[in-house]
Amino acid sequence: MIGSKMMRYLTLKLVLDGKGIHPVGDVIAARPDVQRDQLLHVNSLFSGGGVLLYRLRGSSKGLVEELDAHESVLAYDILDVQDDLFHIYIHVEAGEPAGTLMYVVEKYALIINTPLTYTDSNDILATVVGKQEMIQRAFRELPKQIDVRVEQTGEYAPDSDHLFSGLTDRQHEVLETAVKQGHYQIPRRSTHADIAERLGCAPSTVDEHLRKAECHLFSTLFGHRE
Repeated sequence: MIGSKMMRYLTLKLVLDGKGIHPVGDVIAARPDVQRDQLLHVNSLFSGGGVLLYRLRGSSKGLVEELDAHESVLAYDILDVQDDLFHIYIHVEAGEPAGTLMYVVEKYALIINTPLTYTDSNDILATVVGKQEMIQRAFRELPKQIDVRVEQTGEYAPDSDHLFSGLTDRQHEVLETAVKQGHYQIPRRSTHADIAERLGCAPSTVDEHLRKAECHLFSTLFGHRE
């Protein structure tokens, strides 16, 4: 274990098999007329419950009916409706796995770097920030039944939003190589074949990685789900 006291960030993928991080999240995930865009804020309360602020796409009508009947929902409010885009604030009772995750975050004095974003497979990408030794201890304490995978880690810079944190190592490598070889300059100084030769892979592989990296970067910049 490294003993440095520098602030670090750790981006994790929460593999939820299409569900949510709370029973109310399960309700949202199960609705075919609603698409989860981002979880903008998540906070735990002294009472044991919490508040969630989602940005969603679709129709809120059917969702509202389910929230009205859900035993975990203490209050909710629909905000900022724009065509098929809307935000929803939900005050909830304690629920899993959110309760355990928030307990570990608070126990080790970590910061959740919001928003939390959803992948194509509806898993959640979440970044936490804290002292390196505290992050390591928190990660070891996560229950094994919660499927958590490390995506990226590094030194935390407060002015950075970790735009690249959702990229795989290979996507980052291909994108970095493309930039270094002038692929995005005008006029273009390298082709997919040139990048592929440099990396020892097929041009089609370069094309796939660049497309996925570009999709993630632009989706993150403009606040849209990939």
